[in-house]
Amino acid sequence: MSEVQVVVAHSERATLRVGDVFLKVDADQARIDAEAEAMTLAPVPTPEVLWRKPPVLAIAAVPGTTLGRLGGPSTGSPAAWAAAGAAIRKLHDAPLPPGVGRAGRGVGELATELDAECALLVANGLLPAELVTRNREVAEAALRPWTPVFTHGDLQIAHVFLEGDQVTGIIDWSEAGRGDALYDLATFTLGHEEHFDDVLAGYGADADVDLGVIHAWWAVRSLLAVRWLIEHGFDPFLPGCEVDVLRSRM
Repeated sequence: MSEVQVVVAHSERATLRVGDVFLKVDADQARIDAEAEAMTLAPVPTPEVLWRKPPVLAIAAVPGTTLGRLGGPSTGSPAAWAAAGAAIRKLHDAPLPPGVGRAGRGVGELATELDAECALLVANGLLPAELVTRNREVAEAALRPWTPVFTHGDLQIAHVFLEGDQVTGIIDWSEAGRGDALYDLATFTLGHEEHFDDVLAGYGADADVDLGVIHAWWAVRSLLAVRWLIEHGFDPFLPGCEVDVLRSRM
């Protein structure tokens, strides 16, 4: 009999693995619906949906391994990182999905959320004021007009699986929808800046990728994550994680 493995669990959602089946339990049915729809529309390898019974989505495991995780060593050849970049470009070139995703928040909404979060980080003593202020300045470059594309919305390297130099599956589509392409690229390379050129080589030299905006999205994602991670039992202060990403911009 297969063991039940807790992959991730917090107050909003949990993912369990039983053999080759992943069970995703989400308190927000809209996220489950969005994830299932995105996987049917995305022109890249995605997990097979086995069944849905709210609030549970059952999907099959995908073959291969990831390129690593935030805070851990990165693996894979430059060609593997480039293959991931090519898959991201294929997604971004696809017809737009119907809904707005995590990467598609409006500039005004995002600026308001960011300012409020920065104030809380300082007021609660979670981060030094100078670190927050500097990264809020860096983050400003992300607050600009952009052309919407089909985005994953949470494209961490732990969500992209490869065998050799071939992408075999991209998982966790609950934040997918129309959004800023550079948000996806920044999320994928967060904490692994040394592989950015490899990813960009696969993504395409013709793409309009502003490195300043990538840096800005690294700052945005890290600033917005720190307090949430602490409150849900994770540690953004671990080497290579969100706080180190913020420090790298000083």
